[in-house]
Amino acid sequence: MLAPQILAELTWKAIVKAQDTGDLPPFDAPKVIVQPPRRAEFGDLATSVCMQMARLARMDALTIAAIVADHMHPNEMVEKVQVAPPGFINFTLSPGWLAQQVEVINKAGQTWGHVEIGQGKRVQVEYGSANPTGPLHVGFGRNVLLGDGIANVLAAAGYNVEREYYVNDALTQIEMLGQSLYARYVQLLGGEAELPEDGYRGQYIVDWAQQIIDAEAKHYLDMPAAEAQARLREIGLEKALASIRQDCDRLQIHYDNWFSERSLYEGTTYDRIMDILREGDHLYEKDGAVWLKAMELGGDKDKVVVRSSGLPGYFASDIAYHYDKFVLRGFEWVIDVWGADHQGHVPRMYAMMRALGLDPDALTLLIYQMVTIIQGGASVILSKRKGTMVLLKEILDDVGPDATRFFLLQRAADSQMDFDIDLAKKQSDENPVYYVQYAHARIASVLRTARERGWTDWSDGDVRLLGHPKELDLIRQMLQLPTVVSRAATELAPHHLCYYAQDLARAFHAFYEECRVVSSDPNDVETTKARLKLVSAAKHVLANTLHIIGVDAPERM
Repeated sequence: MLAPQILAELTWKAIVKAQDTGDLPPFDAPKVIVQPPRRAEFGDLATSVCMQMARLARMDALTIAAIVADHMHPNEMVEKVQVAPPGFINFTLSPGWLAQQVEVINKAGQTWGHVEIGQGKRVQVEYGSANPTGPLHVGFGRNVLLGDGIANVLAAAGYNVEREYYVNDALTQIEMLGQSLYARYVQLLGGEAELPEDGYRGQYIVDWAQQIIDAEAKHYLDMPAAEAQARLREIGLEKALASIRQDCDRLQIHYDNWFSERSLYEGTTYDRIMDILREGDHLYEKDGAVWLKAMELGGDKDKVVVRSSGLPGYFASDIAYHYDKFVLRGFEWVIDVWGADHQGHVPRMYAMMRALGLDPDALTLLIYQMVTIIQGGASVILSKRKGTMVLLKEILDDVGPDATRFFLLQRAADSQMDFDIDLAKKQSDENPVYYVQYAHARIASVLRTARERGWTDWSDGDVRLLGHPKELDLIRQMLQLPTVVSRAATELAPHHLCYYAQDLARAFHAFYEECRVVSSDPNDVETTKARLKLVSAAKHVLANTLHIIGVDAPERM
């Protein structure tokens, strides 16, 4: 059990005891939350539960806090309990207990920071899912990294996580890819062909057309245009998916499943959901189309399911896909990562869940804001259709996978993101990923130097010798990782790990500057062994944090 949980339980028992003795009146106390205070001088941890109880007890919060503190049972981890206005209870942890946690962390090793709040719950995270009509641009880079970061955090929090990329290989956009590729193919061979008004204009379409010519010459000119476009559509789809997979591999993103939209129509799924919607009286016809009565189900307006042409609309795919997720594959929780341009689709999705007889709370639609690329002090506008996009591959080539991943994860999903390319390339403390990775490399260097000087075993080091303020500050930071993982999983907010990594690196650098680890003085042998244990623990914690973020923990820089 973590320190905040232990102290929350101690506080709860003190409240119950105070009520049993009559010092507090009977009432149902709220849940006790213990967390770090805003300012370090207020102790290591604190709770504001007494302020929440003031109305229930009809007493002053500060008086309640004093009563609860008086009834609190002593605990070896707590050095001091203080009451502070307007009703906080502040806890200062014992230096001896803090030092002992180094042993706990070293024993846990690679599992330190992992928690079990998920209890094996089966959850699917669907992310990326860009139309496979070209290479990923950096805006979609935020999608794949945010989704993967969430999946990593949930896995570390004890959930059974499956990662999925939804391949939009049906309907309009993929047809437009075939038409665009055919037009460029014909043009490169000297023929006349007009690019569709809504076609894809990026240079990559020209490059792909040239690759097809190099491989198959004029083969597709010898067949009807519609057939050629269909053939080129499939070639373009393969090239787009290969490019997307390559970018994901470079970012260490590995999907459990690539789900084809076409499969929804090739099997019985689409027909089944239409039967369910009709049987539930959730459909009606208007203007030759079939509509879902979304407003009756909590949506903002009714939505087309089948177009007047008789072909299924985009929403039909969404309905069939989520039926597949929840009913056919049995996920208990589904998280879809969507860009801000899909915000308007959210109400219809929850209406769709109700229409299928599913619990809307089992679906989480995580909306993230778009990315602005800053280079040389100027912003770059992204558009796949207009061909003015910055490819994710270009960013990876320029700043590397680690910096790309860290920068695109370090802001909350609902925050607009500015990706400063020049900052991401800096090898200085200004660059957060460099700062954090340098801390890990420095830790590795300390341990390497110790071994080179003959320190091959420090397992008998006495951690009770750790009492320097910077040693204890470092331990306090290391103990925060399980709490940060829990918060990141609960809020679906992996950016908390990025901030935590910087705080931990800062604590290690401060310790390193003031506390000599490997001493040549024979009188410092025991101190050296104790500090090597501390440094070993710090290496575990920082490496575990970087692993959850998905960033490498380098041994040398």
